[in-house]
Amino acid sequence: MSMWFAVLHVLDIIILWVISVVYFLVPTPISCGTRAVDIPDTRKIVLCPANCTLWSLSVFGSGVYASVSSICGAAIHRGIISLSGGPVEVHGLQGRTNYLSSYAHGIQSQSLSQWSSSFTVARIISLPLEVSSQTSSSATVASGAVKPNMIRRFNLQKSFVSKLVAMLKVGTPGPHVGVVQTSEAPRTEFYLSNYTTAKDLTFAIKEIPYIGGNTNSGKAILHTVRTFFNPDFGVRRGYPRIIVVFVDGWPSDNVEEAAILARESGINIFFVSVAKPAPEEMSLVSEQDFMRKAVCKDNEFFTFSMPNWFGTNKFVKSLAHKLCSIDQMVCSKTCYNSVNLGFLIDGSSSVGDGNFRLVLDLLHSIAHNFDISDIGSRIGAIQFTYDQRMEFNFNEHTTKDNALRALQSIPYMSGGTATGDAINYAVQSLFKPHTGSNKNFLIIITDGQSYDDVRGPAMAAQREGITVYTVGVAWAPMEDLKAMASEPKESHVFFTREFTGLGQFQQPIVRGICRDFTEFN
Repeated sequence: MSMWFAVLHVLDIIILWVISVVYFLVPTPISCGTRAVDIPDTRKIVLCPANCTLWSLSVFGSGVYASVSSICGAAIHRGIISLSGGPVEVHGLQGRTNYLSSYAHGIQSQSLSQWSSSFTVARIISLPLEVSSQTSSSATVASGAVKPNMIRRFNLQKSFVSKLVAMLKVGTPGPHVGVVQTSEAPRTEFYLSNYTTAKDLTFAIKEIPYIGGNTNSGKAILHTVRTFFNPDFGVRRGYPRIIVVFVDGWPSDNVEEAAILARESGINIFFVSVAKPAPEEMSLVSEQDFMRKAVCKDNEFFTFSMPNWFGTNKFVKSLAHKLCSIDQMVCSKTCYNSVNLGFLIDGSSSVGDGNFRLVLDLLHSIAHNFDISDIGSRIGAIQFTYDQRMEFNFNEHTTKDNALRALQSIPYMSGGTATGDAINYAVQSLFKPHTGSNKNFLIIITDGQSYDDVRGPAMAAQREGITVYTVGVAWAPMEDLKAMASEPKESHVFFTREFTGLGQFQQPIVRGICRDFTEFN
């Protein structure tokens, strides 16, 4: 088995996909209380009246509803229609077990253990132009029917995604997958927590109805970033967040604004383009470098291309491998790539040059765990005696190798010990000049009694949002270490009698930083 399966538990993946088509519809008016079981047809276009939320509507399920549910109530819950009512496409399905309850758009749906038949609802789109890489001609399709080739391609997409899910080893402790279907307006098919076994997820994908419409990928990404990544919908804190955008042809709208918001929110966007526009079609594409603008980072890792939806099995494994390459998810906000680590190093005479090297060894081993880069974590170092010396700030070394090399090359100063002044200096000269969204941490290492007050400066640092860890050696007073450290003291204070014992603190400090980061986010 490939090694990348070992890290699958850290994935939360949202899949967006599209193909477009145009409907010409003649809906049948119904009442707010009309249930799906009252309509014999397995597929029907209905018209819901306005103000249905004033009624006491019975809705059972989320995404897939028991047929005893109000159609209009389900459509409002799904976000298909608003309070003003409107047309809804109803798709009859087989019965199932375990209909899930949830609250959405002012409707609280109920759970139901089992029912004999089910249904889903879809938004109705009426547009004058069909957009795809196959044709740019207008289309009119009567009575809600769609072109057979469009349905076939949509089913091929569902088949591909089902195989991808199987390759990812979806499960409760493994990756979770949700789906948003892109059209004129995006529609959430199901959330990350709805299906946590490959079997249930595959069935859910198979049952997704085709809604058609324009390929508004930008709208879909914005919708997903703003509303989908919520703990109420199964998003797990501290795990990389991934959006995989499947586009057949090209987007109908602008994706750059949505992609910027995704990156700022710590989300990795992969763009999978199928059937790229031909040279003669490029004049129809409003944003010709859409793939470069959409992805997490324009480095070819986050883009993936397939010539068409036929014979795509050979692409499943390579795409799955990319999605599981956690070390390359540079847009994820994790404790490893979204922190600023400031090291405040005691260079007093009592330390000595040999022991000073042991201190640097500890700091090097801590820093080595983090993804230091211009878009990731940063490290800075200050050495102090009675005076302070900025060894390097957060902006000086933005590659991991250079930062680690600079850390190990710090020369020993020798002198007295004024830790309180050093903390003030770190806040004013190291942390405040550096703006950004990274979480700030200050790690103080000292071997003795400070000649000034440490409590006041440490509290001031914490009020600035800086989490403080203290590491004491030899004669460092425990009272001072606790006074400087963040709460809870027992997990932010470390002490050893000998400098040779510093190495034992590397993993506890790294784990503590990750724990603090997760709670902060």
